[in-house]
Amino acid sequence: MPPSESKPAESAAADALFVVGLCAAWCGTCREFEEAFATLRAERPDRRFIWIDIEDDSALADDLDIENFPSLAVFKRDVPLFYGVTEPHLRMVARLLDALEQEAEPATVPPEVVTLYQGLAKRKPR
Repeated sequence: MPPSESKPAESAAADALFVVGLCAAWCGTCREFEEAFATLRAERPDRRFIWIDIEDDSALADDLDIENFPSLAVFKRDVPLFYGVTEPHLRMVARLLDALEQEAEPATVPPEVVTLYQGLAKRKPR
């Protein structure tokens, strides 16, 4: 199954957050979080959201060392802003994204996360 993603509005695409949810189908917390992730995607159509199952999408995520689930990677203008485990609660993630959009400093992330982002960013949104 290909990664699930949203298409940002053309005018906001350059400054839009690029949010990657990294999960696994066997993870009960991830299954619960997937609905919240879809809600965030629907509430923020000008941002790009991609949901990746690290096993189904192993060609994309195989090199990642994920400590726990769910994990998020967030970029803006090719700059990493966040990578790590997140609480799987809609409003907590919404607040995180709002904060990152307003005043985020670049984050240090593993090179594999940057490589994943670069590969995903080259794809045309569906």
